[in-house]
Amino acid sequence: MSMAEFIPKVPSRLILLRHAKSDYPLGVPDHDRPLNDRGRRDAEAAGHWIAEHRDELFSGAVSAVVSSALRAQQTWERIAERLTDVPSVTEPRLYEAACSTLMSVADASGADTVLIVAHNPTIQETAAFLAAPGGLGLLDRVRVKYPTCGLAVLDLSADDPWASDSADLAAFEIPRA
Repeated sequence: MSMAEFIPKVPSRLILLRHAKSDYPLGVPDHDRPLNDRGRRDAEAAGHWIAEHRDELFSGAVSAVVSSALRAQQTWERIAERLTDVPSVTEPRLYEAACSTLMSVADASGADTVLIVAHNPTIQETAAFLAAPGGLGLLDRVRVKYPTCGLAVLDLSADDPWASDSADLAAFEIPRA
């Protein structure tokens, strides 16, 4: 065996998707809140947008890692209808996770492109932490508001993928129905 076989794969691209708009039914614990009508439509729009741009978004092995919260699971289910070849895992640690936990989960995925479906403020804080200041004003948009179904596409640094201000924020999209 070569040494390369022992070196863990580090993602080169991280896609951070905030779950779609959820409902607030009385008496339902936060973890179990479902998507509302708009959320279902927007999640489908996100799936359409990602599928339409998959050649630009995905490179190498792709994996989705999804929070165990119902609204994140339902968001991914609608997206996965258009991405049937993308494997996914449910990760309970993404619910109420710190940025460091999200980055650790992504790092352990073993994929080249990792799509995380999770929650604010962690999604927004992680994108703002990793993204290097640059043109197009994308980082300013991320910092001001990261709405439901918003997704940031980050090209991670090969030298130190989890360092502050080290990633290229390639896109910030808000697919809507």
